[in-house]
Amino acid sequence: MRILINIGHPAHVHLFKNMIINLEKKGHMIKIVTRDKDVTLKLLDTYGFDYEVISGYYQTMFGKMYDFIKSDLKLFKIAIKTKPDMLIGVGDPYVAHVGKLIKKPSIVFTDTEHAKLANKLTFPFVTVICTPSCYKEYLGKKQVRYNGYHELAYLRPNYFKPDTSVLNDLGLSKEDNFIIMRLISWEATHDIHSGGFSEDFLEKAIKSLKEYGHVFITSEQKLNRNLERYKMQIPPEKLHSALYYASLYFGEGGTTAVEAALLGTPSVHVEAFKTKSGEVVDATKIHGNFDELANKYGMLYTFADQDKALNKALEILQDENAKKEMKKKREKLLRERIDVTAFMTDFIENYPESFYMHQRRKKDFDHV
Repeated sequence: MRILINIGHPAHVHLFKNMIINLEKKGHMIKIVTRDKDVTLKLLDTYGFDYEVISGYYQTMFGKMYDFIKSDLKLFKIAIKTKPDMLIGVGDPYVAHVGKLIKKPSIVFTDTEHAKLANKLTFPFVTVICTPSCYKEYLGKKQVRYNGYHELAYLRPNYFKPDTSVLNDLGLSKEDNFIIMRLISWEATHDIHSGGFSEDFLEKAIKSLKEYGHVFITSEQKLNRNLERYKMQIPPEKLHSALYYASLYFGEGGTTAVEAALLGTPSVHVEAFKTKSGEVVDATKIHGNFDELANKYGMLYTFADQDKALNKALEILQDENAKKEMKKKREKLLRERIDVTAFMTDFIENYPESFYMHQRRKKDFDHV
């Protein structure tokens, strides 16, 4: 089978990498196309994947519109040339549109309920939408729910082994405590009604956190002179190892917050969502995975208020057993959640039978 995969973000590299390896071992031909965003190309190079760049990264709305049209056309031309049997992406309107045009199935994976524009451009045209079971919205007959999270596709122990050399990169030992902060650009279309740290707050937070260990910042945005000295200088593929060994994650990045939690590191996420009614809420009210990790497993702390978040972060750092308790919670979660990479590999390789089987199980469950 010929499979065309569109990768639009560094997190998508991690999500698909083990699935791609599995499918290639089984004899399937994979064509990867991607956009040049953040460290996406560096990660693809590190893992030895061949790829074709079809777009860059634009910050303005006009630039995004131009890129949208250009990417659709370029992906269509590549699909005509490579003749894929299936197209795959993450919340991806391009594979949905091109799949519809060339009359081939398109499968998208998504866990982002508030990506309203992308979802409107994708869902009507796509063939199948795979979501975590905790996804807050019902998407109709196209939806396939699985008992896991995107991040488990690459952070389960059978896929991820922490690299201790990251501590040397950071100038640390295993006995050192350190905190990782994440700042995002807030330029994605789905972030238009969201916000995180204020600039004044950052220096105040770092001053408080430094009392408990070294502070490192990983950032999508350009840091000012005062913050630049805290910038984490490690290869991008070692970020998850750094998160594994960290005493605490404290930041705006939703994916990184979930990753830290699933690695057994206390995780505090700051993101304020403004609803249509004007109410400001935290991420648990918007995202099913945040809601479940916070309220079912107690592995994630989410706040719309940055000062309350900092207070919680400091409370965690004062608790000598915080990390040990998180490891126990992680073990419980891993027992209760599936191997997401195995699910993805099986679902794609056995499509459409896998989809029909899911629909039959879903129908039987609905009648219980």
